[in-house]
Amino acid sequence: MVDRALVIGAGISGMQAALDIANSGYEVLLVEKGPTIGGHMAQLSETFPTLDCSSCIMTPRMVEVGQHANIRKLMLSEVTDVEGEAGNFHVKILRHPRYVIEDKCIACGACAKICPVEVDSEFELGLSKRAAIYMPFPQAVPAVYHLDLDTCLECGQCAERCPADAIDYDMQPKTLEIDVGAIIVATGYELYDGQAVQAYGYGSHPDILNGLEFERLLSASGPTGGEVLRPSDGQVPKEIVFIQCAGSRNPEHGVPYCSKICCMYTAKHTILYKHRVHDGQAYVFYIDVRAGGKGYEEFVARAMEEDHALYIRGRVSKVFPQNGKLMVWGADTLTGQKIEIDADMVVIAAAIVPSEGSRQVAEMLGIDVGQHGFYSPTNEEMTPVESQRPGVFLAGMGLGPRDIPETVAQASGAAAKALTLFEAAKAQERANDK
Repeated sequence: MVDRALVIGAGISGMQAALDIANSGYEVLLVEKGPTIGGHMAQLSETFPTLDCSSCIMTPRMVEVGQHANIRKLMLSEVTDVEGEAGNFHVKILRHPRYVIEDKCIACGACAKICPVEVDSEFELGLSKRAAIYMPFPQAVPAVYHLDLDTCLECGQCAERCPADAIDYDMQPKTLEIDVGAIIVATGYELYDGQAVQAYGYGSHPDILNGLEFERLLSASGPTGGEVLRPSDGQVPKEIVFIQCAGSRNPEHGVPYCSKICCMYTAKHTILYKHRVHDGQAYVFYIDVRAGGKGYEEFVARAMEEDHALYIRGRVSKVFPQNGKLMVWGADTLTGQKIEIDADMVVIAAAIVPSEGSRQVAEMLGIDVGQHGFYSPTNEEMTPVESQRPGVFLAGMGLGPRDIPETVAQASGAAAKALTLFEAAKAQERANDK
């Protein structure tokens, strides 16, 4: 038995699993394909139903992971091969170069200030720019800059300006081979951007956003400092339309399943919008409201009843620009009336889909995925975190849409399964010694 765990994915689910195992005295390898831990939760403004600041929750957790002696963080890395069996897996991990020496970087930002390149920021979802050498956000862990060589002009100015001599253009990819006893897969999710959301004009107009992009506008650390401003002209939107089930429950052009959290985060968006734009008017087009969670029904009722938003039961048929506005055509199925709204901004609650590459991860590990690409446990009811391969456990949005509390609880469940594996081996060793 190798009493070391591998966690694939460093969002809230992967971090929780890593901490649970590390706090029990075992070593953890935390592998993340991006330059920082945190995942999508680091992009959120507030969380529902308490409206707690997401950063206030996440930052201490990220710092704990970053400083934990039992957690080895492998950023810009991906698992490429897994052999062996439960208790003794042989894993190959490809580490892509950061082109910045982590032990030397002092995160002063001098390199980014002198960089002449401006490209869309991935963390800000294209709502602001970054340099070719950058740190995704101020609270990133590790607090180290990353040089994107694909956009770099290789002018050498950042290396000349760096006071710590931390930039190395000659870094090469490395392959690590490590033995682990258990593997936890927490690869997360993405938002659907296919035909069902493109039909509402998403991707064709800067003021038609998805839910995560609107979160960044609401965030005090976001591109607008927490002010709700239209990306097209920087003006405050006085009328805003939220469209539910964009891609979800749409077997013909999207996905047939409910994405579970959209009703809740749209209610949150309407409340936060009214907090910032007191004289604004929000409209929500919905099929029905699904709010299954502690305090969730009351939270949605708050959005409906306290003049935060006008909820319209019905679908939107068309969204198009006209005379500086976004024309939203829909129907109220309760009254049978046609609805036309001259909106300043449209926010689409896009469907939750598996993260890119999750099928490849499943094939590499020899575990099953369902027809929609989410990982399939051996039994949804009795073994919800166990995969078909012994020693490989599942957690988070990679299993399907779920809220933060469920994600965290499931991560702890997967960690407990890994710890059970380790403790059983130790108990057997003690029995053999006797």
